[in-house]
Amino acid sequence: MFQRNYETVFILTPVLSDVQMKDTVDKFVNLLKEEGADVINVENWGLKKMAYTIDKKTTGFYVLVEFKADPTIIRKFELEFRRDEKVMRFLTTVLEKHGIAYAERRRKGEFNKKVEAKEEATK
Repeated sequence: MFQRNYETVFILTPVLSDVQMKDTVDKFVNLLKEEGADVINVENWGLKKMAYTIDKKTTGFYVLVEFKADPTIIRKFELEFRRDEKVMRFLTTVLEKHGIAYAERRRKGEFNKKVEAKEEATK
């Protein structure tokens, strides 16, 4: 089985409670696992303001999922996004070698300049 690295960012409607939001994220992660994908990382970016309105909403819950899967799974995964009315937008991209390296560095926290600046200021 040929597997590729993918990254999916999706935006959930802001009218959800925290429990509903977590259940929706778990639903998509479990779908990936049931299909044989290896989920590498799930990041909840929280409620963010969007650049433009979608369905008369200016904010949304942003979630990032990194996973390794067979390319045939993507069609079924994205179909579930389209069917779920809680999902406002989604984007799945294939990660090449540079994208994989960048994602690993991001997970390790190399790009958290605000945190590093605060730590240096307290020293």
